[in-house]
Amino acid sequence: MREQLRDRGVSDAVVDDAVLILSELLSNACRHGRPLGRAEIGDGDVRAAWQVDPAGRLTVEVTDGGGPTRPVPATPSVTARGGRGLNIITSLAQDWGVRDSASGEVTVWVLVTEGHRREDFATRVNVPELDFNDTFDDLG
Repeated sequence: MREQLRDRGVSDAVVDDAVLILSELLSNACRHGRPLGRAEIGDGDVRAAWQVDPAGRLTVEVTDGGGPTRPVPATPSVTARGGRGLNIITSLAQDWGVRDSASGEVTVWVLVTEGHRREDFATRVNVPELDFNDTFDDLG
């Protein structure tokens, strides 16, 4: 993906975001979605695709066989080991959504463009204040 996008003249910032987005989408498809095709005959895949339109906008898509729930951003606890993927995608993308097919396939698509990264993402994550001075004062 990285090489193909660079060959198309996509900026490094957009390429880096797209690679991370693809990784998150593939992880979600493997974790939450069913495989495409007929798993009993070994045909259990997910599909990934990306395309740059004439205006230079990049769309990244991952398709799986659907899952028990719709893809929606979660609100994980600070100590949770997962649940941040779609929040990360939301912070990097101009837009994203879900498309269903009549055959039961589910495609999550993400539009990535230059200048739409939300740099304030880290400030929107609620992390409790930690006062290490109080903790270490009790030790001495």
